[in-house]
Amino acid sequence: MVTKRRTSAGRGAEAHPDDIFPLVLTSATQELFGCRADEDLTEDKPHKLLNKGDMVQDMKTRAAVSDFSPVKQLVLDYPEDEILLVFDREFTYGQSFYLALTPEAKERILNPPQTEDEELGEVQEDEELVVKTPEPQVWVPLGSELEIEDDSTKPSRDKLRFKFSRARRGFGAPVSFSDRVAGDDVHTCVSYKDDKFSLKRKERECGVQAIPSLQTSSAQTQWKYPRNMCTQYEPREFSPEEKEKYLHSEQMRDFINSVAPRVLEALQQNHIMDVFVDDWRTLGEDVGGKVDTHLKEYQSFTDLNYSKDKTISHINWHPSINGVVAVAMVERASLEERIDNSTKLLLKPPLLLFWSFSDPINPQLLLECPDDVLSFEFCPSDPNIIVGGCMNGLVVLWDISAHVERLQGTRPAAGRSASVSTATFDFEEKKKNEVPAVRYCAISAIESGHKAPITDVQWLPETFEVTRMGVPVANTNTTCVQLVTCAPNCSVMFWDIRSQKTGAQSASDKKQKVEDNPYSVPDTFSHLNLTWKPLVKVTLPRIDSSAAGFPYSPLKFSLQHNTRDRHPDPVPSAAPPAERPPNPLDYSSLRVPSAKNPKSLDDVNTKFYVGTEDGELVYTDWRLEKDNDSGRLFSSKPSHYFIAHDGLVNTVQRSPFFKDIILTVGGWTFAIWKDGVMEGALMQSPCSEKRYTAGCWSQTRPAVLFIGREDGNMEVWDLLEKSHEPSEVQNITTHSITCIKPRLFSLPQTSVSLQKVSMGKYFEKELERLLYFMKRREMRGQEKRSMETEEQRKKTESTVAEQTLEMLEEEDRKEYERYLALEKVNLKDLGLLPDA
Repeated sequence: MVTKRRTSAGRGAEAHPDDIFPLVLTSATQELFGCRADEDLTEDKPHKLLNKGDMVQDMKTRAAVSDFSPVKQLVLDYPEDEILLVFDREFTYGQSFYLALTPEAKERILNPPQTEDEELGEVQEDEELVVKTPEPQVWVPLGSELEIEDDSTKPSRDKLRFKFSRARRGFGAPVSFSDRVAGDDVHTCVSYKDDKFSLKRKERECGVQAIPSLQTSSAQTQWKYPRNMCTQYEPREFSPEEKEKYLHSEQMRDFINSVAPRVLEALQQNHIMDVFVDDWRTLGEDVGGKVDTHLKEYQSFTDLNYSKDKTISHINWHPSINGVVAVAMVERASLEERIDNSTKLLLKPPLLLFWSFSDPINPQLLLECPDDVLSFEFCPSDPNIIVGGCMNGLVVLWDISAHVERLQGTRPAAGRSASVSTATFDFEEKKKNEVPAVRYCAISAIESGHKAPITDVQWLPETFEVTRMGVPVANTNTTCVQLVTCAPNCSVMFWDIRSQKTGAQSASDKKQKVEDNPYSVPDTFSHLNLTWKPLVKVTLPRIDSSAAGFPYSPLKFSLQHNTRDRHPDPVPSAAPPAERPPNPLDYSSLRVPSAKNPKSLDDVNTKFYVGTEDGELVYTDWRLEKDNDSGRLFSSKPSHYFIAHDGLVNTVQRSPFFKDIILTVGGWTFAIWKDGVMEGALMQSPCSEKRYTAGCWSQTRPAVLFIGREDGNMEVWDLLEKSHEPSEVQNITTHSITCIKPRLFSLPQTSVSLQKVSMGKYFEKELERLLYFMKRREMRGQEKRSMETEEQRKKTESTVAEQTLEMLEEEDRKEYERYLALEKVNLKDLGLLPDA
C-alpha cells in the first residue's frame, strides 16, 4: 500500500507518496549530474537515472551543503545502483524535481499501468472519428439585420434632372478668347452660405484588423559525439643562406635607413608619454558616462553561537594576511543588567573572533578575553601580537603565533580529504573541525590600571620610545614595544611590554612557569601577567582651574607619530604572507630603555589631540613636569580646547594623505581640523537628522569621508563635489553602525595625486576663509567695544547734564523761598500783613 503525505509547498501542491521525495536542485548540482532543467530534462523527456555512487560521493564532498543531504539515509539504503530522478515541470509535488526512493516507484513511473477506462475511451474515439458532410442550417434572425439597414444609405428624395442644349450651328464653330476689364457688364457668381439648406452626413462605424499569416515550423540538428582534437602550427622560417642574403642586401639597408629616424622618434614619444594609459579612467568618474556609486555588500559574517544578541565594538584587518578580519563584540546590556546577570556572563566569557573570506560560515580563531573588549590593535612590527582594552579597565595581550598557518589557509583539511569507510558515514567530524580558542598571555595589574572602560588603544611607532618623564628617545630595538591607552577616568597611559626588572630570568624560573601553565598559554608576556603597570600616566586637568568640574574625560586620541592613521601599503592578492621567524623575540630580555644612554629626539611632536565625552577637542602635551618643591611629576594643563560637538566624540582620526588634517565625529556633526591652527575648525558639517556614531577617511580618495549613523545609514561625503550635504546616503543595516574600517587593495597613483593636489588647495582656501573670519570677528568685536564705550560716555554725559539742571532748579527754588520769607517779614514790619 502506498500512502501519501502533504509537502511544505503552496496550496496547489499535491500530497506525494512515501516512496517519492521532492527536491530542490541548485544550478551547480544540475550541471554536475547532467540534469539541467529545460535542457537535459524537458517535459517530453523528464526522466534521468542517477548513479548512486556519484550521489554518495557528492554528499561526502559537500556534506550538509549537498542537495541530497535530506535523503542521505534513504539513498544509502537504496538496493539498486541507479536512482530515478524526475523533472516536475508543473510542480505537482511542490518542487521542480523528485526522487523515486524504491525500485517499485521507479517501475511505476517509467511504465505506468493503463486502466480499462482509458482503453475504452481510445476505442470510442476511434469510432467517433467519422467524416460527415456539414448540412446547411436555417437562418434565425436575432435583430442584427436592423443595424445593417440603419447603417446603409437610402435615397430621401427624387433625383434631379438637368438638360443642357446648344444650337446646331454652334457646333464646331471657332472660339476666340480675349481679355476684358471687370466692369458693370461682368457678372460674377460668388458663393454664399444658405441658412435654409444643410447637408447632413451620416457616419458609419467600421473596423479593420490586420492578421499576419502564421506558420509553424521546426528544425532539429543532429547531435554528434564531441571529440578531442588538437592542432599545432609551425612558423615558416628562412634558411641560413636566405637570412644571410637578405641581411646583406641593398634593399634591407635602404629600408633600415629610411625607417630608423621614425622608430627613434616613436620610442622617444613613448618614453615621454604613456600611450597605453586609460585617459577616461585618469580624468575621473565624471567623464565617460554614468558610474554606479552605490555601496555593494561583498560578504557578511555571523555565528549563532558566538555573535548572537551582541554588538560589535571594534574591527581590524589583519596587517599581513589578506582576507582575514578580527571582530570584538560586547554584550547588548545595560549596567544594571550586567550586575543582575553577572554569574551568567562569567560562565560565558567574551570572545574576539577571526573571520576569513574563504570561509564566511565558521570563525577561524577565538581569543578569550577577561571582559568585553572595546578596542584592540595589531602590533605593526609583529602582527601575531595583539593588545586590547577591556571594559573593566584592564589591558590584555595575546600571542597567536601558533595559529598563523590556520589563518593563512595552509593547514590540512582536518579529515575532509581522508578516506572514509563506507560502513560509517560521519560528515561532521566535530573534534577535528573545532575552532581553536586562544587564552590571553597577560593582563595588567588591577590596582594600577584604568578605573573606567578603555575606549582607545594605539601602538607607538618602532622609531622611538618614551621615558618615564614622557621624553621621546631613539628605539634601538626597531620593534614596537610601547602602546598608549585612554579611558574616561581622565587619564591617558603609556605602557611598555618589556620587563621592568633588570636581569634575565633563570632557567629554573622559566621551567617552573611552564609547569604552572594549565592552559598552554604562550610565555611571551609571562613577565607582565598581573604585574603590568603603566610607564607614564598623563592626566587632563581643566584649563580654567577656577571653573568647577572634573578634568577632561578622554574617549579617543590621535598622535602625530602613530601607526594607525598612516597610509597602509596595498596587500597584493597573490603575495604569500610572511612566515613565522624560527626564533621569536624574547620581550622579557629587552632592557628599558633600549639604550644605556638614549638619544633624545627633538623632531618628535609630543602634543596630541583628545576627544572627550562632553564633545570637546583638547590639545595637550604628554611630557611630564617636575614640581620644584616636592619633586613630584605632574601633567601640564592643555594649551587649547574647543567645544567641537554636541555629543561624545567617537572618532579622532588623521587623514592618510595629509598628516596635519584631523577628522572628529561626535553628536550630530563632524568637523575637520588642521594641526597648528588654533582658531577653530576648517570645516563644520551641518547638523544631521540622526546622531553620528562612527567615521573614517577613505584610503584611496583624499576627499572622501565615510560617516555612520545610528539608524544604520552611511553617508559618503565628497568634499570636492559638495560640502553642505553628503554625496550619497545608503542604508547598510537596521541597527547602529559602531565601527568603519576600510581596506586598501589597490591604489591608482595618478588619480590620487590629482585629488591630493585639489584637496591641498581646498584646505588652503578653507584656512584663508577661517583666518579672514577670525580677523573680521576680531574687528567686529573691537567695533562693538568702541560703540559700547561711546554709548557709555554719552550716557554718562547725559546723566551729568541732567544732574546739573536739577541742581540749578533746586538753587532757584531755594532762592525764591528766601525771597518770599524776606517779603513776608517786610510786609509785617510795614503793617501791611495782618498777624495770623
